[in-house]
Amino acid sequence: MSVLIGVGVIMTMSVFYLSRKGWHAFHKAVGITPGVLVYHDTHAPLALASISWQQLNLNKKHLKSLVDSRQLRQLQHIDEKVAIYYDYQIELKSQEKMTEITEPQFVLHKMLHTRLPELLRSYYQLTIIKSNAKSINNQSRDEAGKLLQDVLDNIEQRLDSLLEQMAQQQLQDLRIMKSYIDSHNH
Repeated sequence: MSVLIGVGVIMTMSVFYLSRKGWHAFHKAVGITPGVLVYHDTHAPLALASISWQQLNLNKKHLKSLVDSRQLRQLQHIDEKVAIYYDYQIELKSQEKMTEITEPQFVLHKMLHTRLPELLRSYYQLTIIKSNAKSINNQSRDEAGKLLQDVLDNIEQRLDSLLEQMAQQQLQDLRIMKSYIDSHNH
């Protein structure tokens, strides 16, 4: 009798577990997160007050001048990638595997923490001048927006390149470990 009760309990728990997993998989397949009641439209304009930065230290006043929400979203993506990159660097440091800083790493750091804030400040100042002076035409604002976009694209490309190098290094480490294990199995 206790065996039947045990089997019944195990079957009930299994059905419950599989049903829950199926329910979550269904929701994930249609793009809904179970348990989250607030829907966030990823294409809605960003509210500057709701943005939090993980790694970048940007002046919110300077960000107000960004009329293209695509640039604000791109800055958020850059910030997320920088957080991943710095987490990786911290992990390497904790494992005492820190290598010397390379020129691309130095340039990226300088661009993120010095040049990007300077660029945003200059863009903000141009918009202030533009709003107060009639002599500046829309062409200068368009050119400034294009220059800002070019810099953001450049930073993101550099960051993507460094993240790709990190991924390749980890893949190479896995290959070496597998080769080592395979050589000791025979």
